[in-house]
Amino acid sequence: MGVGNGAGNGRQGSGWNGEELDLDAYLGRLGYTGERAPTLAVLRALHRAHVTSIPFENVAAVLGLPVPLDVGSVQDKLVGSARGGYCFEHVTLFAAALERLGFRFSGVTGRVTLGADKILPATHALVVVQPSDDDRLWLCDVGFGAGPLGPVELADGATVENDGWRHRLERRPGVHGFDEWWLYQWGPDGWADRHTFTLNPQYPIDYVVGSHFVATHARSPFVKRLFAQHFAADRHQRIDGLTWATTLPDGTVTQRQIAPADLREVLGKEFGIELDEDQVAALVAAAVRNTAQDGESS
Repeated sequence: MGVGNGAGNGRQGSGWNGEELDLDAYLGRLGYTGERAPTLAVLRALHRAHVTSIPFENVAAVLGLPVPLDVGSVQDKLVGSARGGYCFEHVTLFAAALERLGFRFSGVTGRVTLGADKILPATHALVVVQPSDDDRLWLCDVGFGAGPLGPVELADGATVENDGWRHRLERRPGVHGFDEWWLYQWGPDGWADRHTFTLNPQYPIDYVVGSHFVATHARSPFVKRLFAQHFAADRHQRIDGLTWATTLPDGTVTQRQIAPADLREVLGKEFGIELDEDQVAALVAAAVRNTAQDGESS
């Protein structure tokens, strides 16, 4: 796979609009003060800082609000406020920063699997990057919420371990001769698949299409209930509706239910997501409604 220079191939819409990014503000949000060069060391540091600093959340989709993917809007939300976003927002921001720093990269799209036995929509955004000082390609998965803390070499069998969190890539034959790449995470039951992707290059407009499905389609789980995630070196936290789960690197999971009156505080203190009372009330109502619908269908 060849990767572009970030600015695209000269056609309108092929670049990532890095010129619209306030790079100082973005790096400040990450707490990053290191070198600004398109090297592997910088890529590793930025990836880790991004994943551990900006939470994953789908609040806008649950509330029926637009999820714009222009750099200015994404920056206002993920950098300028105590909010997060889902994969398309994260990758839009990360790609703009990569472009500003001079990295060669390409967007790609994946299918979240999580053990599913059927083909699911291609609604996950990632980037494949080639640093200036390394001939290898590296997968950067900053928008999954529970992906690797650092880049993973794009090589069959490549395995990374960051603070006890283990991930592995496998390449498999796909349809019509196109290989599929599978990302796995190690857990109590061994390697579990997280998502698959191919190396067909994606552009910002492609992410707009995928994001529209995620944020508006009746079949999208993101319009039905809250998903929020925060990843730290020593723990991964996740809210699904009103269920709060904490996972440790060894796979140990603790789970509890959040009282509706406590949701706003938990989101703010534990996830870095600041919402007003009306927004939280709407999220609680969505969680209750979704639980009732699940009960009726079971």
